[in-house]
Amino acid sequence: MPGSSVRVLLGSGGIATEDRRETYRSMVGEHFSDCESVLFVPYASDDHDGYTSRMQGFLGEGGPSLVGIHTFEDQLSAVSEADGVYVGGGNSFLLVRDLHEMGLVGPIRDRVLAGAPYLGVSAGSNVACPTMMTTNDMPIVLPPSFDSFGIVPFQINPHYHPGKVLFMDGDEVANHYGESRAQRIAEFHRHQDTPVLGMWEGSFLQWDGSRGRMTGRATAFVPGSDPVEMADGSEFGPALQALHPLTDLSEQVIGHLTRDAHDA
Repeated sequence: MPGSSVRVLLGSGGIATEDRRETYRSMVGEHFSDCESVLFVPYASDDHDGYTSRMQGFLGEGGPSLVGIHTFEDQLSAVSEADGVYVGGGNSFLLVRDLHEMGLVGPIRDRVLAGAPYLGVSAGSNVACPTMMTTNDMPIVLPPSFDSFGIVPFQINPHYHPGKVLFMDGDEVANHYGESRAQRIAEFHRHQDTPVLGMWEGSFLQWDGSRGRMTGRATAFVPGSDPVEMADGSEFGPALQALHPLTDLSEQVIGHLTRDAHDA
């Protein structure tokens, strides 16, 4: 968002249609418009070179230039000098393990809070949260801690979908009968109080340090409250509470009128 000291763009993933790819490329291009190059963190995958190359190609012509963090001998210096940071998707357990083992969690957090634009997609959006505890991923490795960047004050559940899963069994549509994402988030809230934003596929979130704005759809889960659907263009605060710019403007106008009446 213009004028913000913190510039965070988070995507759920599921960028599988041409419309979604165009939205991704447009938002990412604008997000990194003042960056000569962007430090790409491919540690949610085992194929660091291949992943970096694929994401560069996915950005298309005119997209920001990605430089893999794994190519630097001194990765801490690479972070401190980065124009922008992009953490790709994959397995959150693998990503968080490597971030901790390489000592990158604090430096990346500090660089982003100092003003470098951050982009995270899927696992990269999950690790923008205080912890990685609302991931959907399989624990293929054991990280030393679930703590992550904490550059947004709430949790994200990427790839969120409402209700139960249906699947094709041959030519028939069948019920999966497994747990819903809402049930798993409720399990998280039996032990944690942090609000959770379930980001639907193809959605993006812009965060400036105090205000978030949705592109696409999401569902907000706050302990003790019913889930709240967030439509395209919704704005919200740190506790995922809805913000209403028109109300804020009305309060400013009332304030000016009150001061004018007092001065008269």
